[in-house]
Amino acid sequence: MKAHTTSLVNAIALISMGTWGYVDSESKAVTALIPVVIGIILLVVNNGVKKENKIIAHIAVLLTFIVLVGLIMPLKGSIARNNSMGIIRVLVMLITSILALISFIQSFIRARKERESN
Repeated sequence: MKAHTTSLVNAIALISMGTWGYVDSESKAVTALIPVVIGIILLVVNNGVKKENKIIAHIAVLLTFIVLVGLIMPLKGSIARNNSMGIIRVLVMLITSILALISFIQSFIRARKERESN
């Protein structure tokens, strides 16, 4: 799958699952909206990723990595609270982020090989 497609899927997952998690939580902590904000940014830069803009692609990778690391604590919290829906939401966001990172890395490797062959 192409990097821009997996990044788009990841952005949609972050926005939808993050919004659901915020609405479903009792505390309404603003930090719960961090994946939503990152998802919106990834959605906005997706056209640049599709056009293979290096700077934008690297920004998307950095944001994807940040959200991936940032989702570890919410996963631990959901597990500690035995919140099965919370666990599923965070796992969906983690899985899509991992797939997006893998796709980006494969894209970067492919681009480097193409540059070196020219």
